[in-house]
Amino acid sequence: MASLNKVFLIGNLTRAPELRYTPTGTAVSDLRLAVNRAYTTQSGEKRQETYFLTVVVWGKQAETCGEYLDKGSPILVEGRLQTREWEGKDGQRRNVVEVVADRIQFLGRARGAGPEAEAVEEPGERVPEGEEEVPF
Repeated sequence: MASLNKVFLIGNLTRAPELRYTPTGTAVSDLRLAVNRAYTTQSGEKRQETYFLTVVVWGKQAETCGEYLDKGSPILVEGRLQTREWEGKDGQRRNVVEVVADRIQFLGRARGAGPEAEAVEEPGERVPEGEEEVPF
């Protein structure tokens, strides 16, 4: 039987990224993401829900997030769901579902960027000047 574990989310950070390093020196960053859902009920009432999710980013991408993202930054996350379990201080077993990011796309300006600030190139493929992207 086939299976798929793929998540695409667009939202805003609720706080600045928390960057840390594992004992082996690998960067890891936790992002707290707010994702909104707007809908209309059967009675015609418009409603909005907000979901708060933890996104875990590893490696160079974690360092880049720590450097350029801040509270309120809009991002697109491509990743997968993962369940993590641990035992709390009170002895109770706890678990959480997190998003492990494969790719983070910055959708807004970098931290502190105003109209006069220099442009910060976001990670990704860049098309050389004068060349156009060919849609296939």
